[in-house]
Amino acid sequence: MDHFFTLLSHRVSSWAGQPLAFILAITVVLVWGVTGPLFHYSDTWQLVINTGTTIVTFLMVFLIQNAQNRDGSAIQAKLDELIRAVDEARNEFIGIEHLTEAELERVKAAIEQDCGADTSHQRSLDWLIRRR
Repeated sequence: MDHFFTLLSHRVSSWAGQPLAFILAITVVLVWGVTGPLFHYSDTWQLVINTGTTIVTFLMVFLIQNAQNRDGSAIQAKLDELIRAVDEARNEFIGIEHLTEAELERVKAAIEQDCGADTSHQRSLDWLIRRR
C-alpha cells in the first residue's frame, strides 16, 4: 500500500505541476461559468463547482504533502552525506532537522557567533566564503 501511495502521489503531483493541468482547471471553470445561464445560476449549478473543487483540493493536499515529505527527506539525506564527506564540516549538524525551532535558533546563533557576526549576516557570509 505504501509503495502504491508513493507512486500515485509522485505521479499526480508531477502532473499537477504541468501547464496542461492548469489549462484543464481553467477550462473546467470556464465551462462551468458559461453554463451558468443554461442552468439559471441555480444552487445546484453552484454546488457542482464548490463540491468538485473542494474534493480535488482535499485530495491534492495529501498527495502533495507526501511528495514534499519524500523530497525533504531525500534532501536531508544528501546534505547529511555531504556533511559527513567534507573533512572540515562538523558532523554534529547531521540530523539537526529533528530539533525544535528554539533549538535551531540557538544553533544558528552559535554559528553566527563562531563566524564573528553579532548582528551582521553579511559578515557571516563573508566568513563562510573565505573559509573555503
